[in-house]
Amino acid sequence: MSEENGHQKMRVLVVDDEPNILDVISMALRYERFEVQTAANGREALTAVRSFRPHVILLDIMLPDMEGFEVARRLGAERAGIPIIFLTARDTTEDKVRGLTMGGDDYVTKPFSLEELVARIRAILRRAGLQGDSNHLSFDDLELDDDTREVTRNGRPIDLTDTEYRLLRYLMSNPRRVLTRAQILDHVWSYDFGGDARVLETYISYLRKKVDGDGPALIHTVRGVGYSLRLPRS
Repeated sequence: MSEENGHQKMRVLVVDDEPNILDVISMALRYERFEVQTAANGREALTAVRSFRPHVILLDIMLPDMEGFEVARRLGAERAGIPIIFLTARDTTEDKVRGLTMGGDDYVTKPFSLEELVARIRAILRRAGLQGDSNHLSFDDLELDDDTREVTRNGRPIDLTDTEYRLLRYLMSNPRRVLTRAQILDHVWSYDFGGDARVLETYISYLRKKVDGDGPALIHTVRGVGYSLRLPRS
């Protein structure tokens, strides 16, 4: 069983028959420190549930061998009790009602934001009592609260724009880890960002002025690679 910093990693099973969607979702969830397993059809999903024992399932409705609704029905019959988020390109009210009455806990329509998907997963895990304080991040005297979107350093409030907040949150979710520019751009500006890496340098500069203005610098450049949130080396 994987653990990190003394806490059990939350396991997510991603079920979809489109390899590119599996890859993108898996990458985003692993960046967020989830343990991920994938399945390309309903039978693989049912087998994976028994061996992987996920805490939550992302379940596509349109699978090649059986509908996601049928996977959910079989899991319900087995009393698996695992929260399910349906992923689908179908957004009719009838489908949504069916999905939620078949044991689904949420319903996300493609195309979707990876940030929103991660937030929905965390919300469901919190409701299930599986992820207590994951909405509160801290590093040294820097604190971030996802529920209130408040950031403080040594008790002093820091006012951030939405992009600055997402950037800081990603750094704080990966303390002391060196994050490449590509990883940060993919995560904060979404995986299909086609812009200039200089936008990242600009936002790092904004963030440093607000976060490191009156305390030891926490946001460090790793030359030629990217950035890291860590204490200064003494």
